Amino acid sequence: MSPSEIPRYLTARDIRALANTHGITPSKARGQNFLFDPNTIRKIVQTSEVARGDHVLEVGPGFGSLTLGLLDAGARVTSVEVDERLVAATREVVAERFPDAPCEVVHADALHLSEVPRGITHLVANLPYNVAVPVVLHLLTLHPGFSRVLVMVQAEVGYRLAARAGTKEYGAPSVKAAWWGEWSVEATVSRKVFWPEPRVDSVLVGMRATASPGDDSLRESVFSLVDQGFGNRRKMARQAFAERFGGAENSALVIQDAGLEPTSRCETWTLADFVRLSESARRQ
Repeated sequence: MSPSEIPRYLTARDIRALANTHGITPSKARGQNFLFDPNTIRKIVQTSEVARGDHVLEVGPGFGSLTLGLLDAGARVTSVEVDERLVAATREVVAERFPDAPCEVVHADALHLSEVPRGITHLVANLPYNVAVPVVLHLLTLHPGFSRVLVMVQAEVGYRLAARAGTKEYGAPSVKAAWWGEWSVEATVSRKVFWPEPRVDSVLVGMRATASPGDDSLRESVFSLVDQGFGNRRKMARQAFAERFGGAENSALVIQDAGLEPTSRCETWTLADFVRLSESARRQ
């Protein structure tokens, strides 16, 4: 079969054949559920708003199904994969189906990346639920230059990232993710487009970048307050921060100075509220 006759996208049969060739059995521990449906891949690429010439960071390509969709859209792709066998498989697939495409497949753990190539504007990924939030927050911290993020995650994780203050899904990840932009759940994804079929539902959750509230020093201070506040979420705010601010009475004063109610609970506070609390604490 000549290169022009090779289909652009992988099928379920292709995925199974590649798994057999490379000696790969899907790992539950690594959340390996491989996407194979071309229509879903086109939907993800379209939703991500990736355009010709954009430089995309992809995390967890698996066998390269989504990588092919991004390349088909004309993007330049830097793909990061922790499983060395999948690195080899993705490189093989890309070389066969898009031999001249600008694509680099890197063998690395996204959680331990120390840098992101300059010029990358989009983050697109299919992330296992157990590392989704840490990976997203690490990459956003490492590279604040993402203008658009779209990640496929377990539904529970996606709704948590996009949650608004006061809702049951709202938590520390919701507040932290908001530092870089506006988040929303943009689509649901059927379980039947994965091999093996997962036991959980998936969603596409996306971010459009907005101006951050401040510098890294302020972010670190705010995130520390978020962790403490949600670590004591059943307590009133003055009690949740009592140890940090030298007792409940002084804690109440710091909270009031931020324009917040000492008897409120942190799950009702927005990112802007935590920013004001950090600034109030610095004034004390």
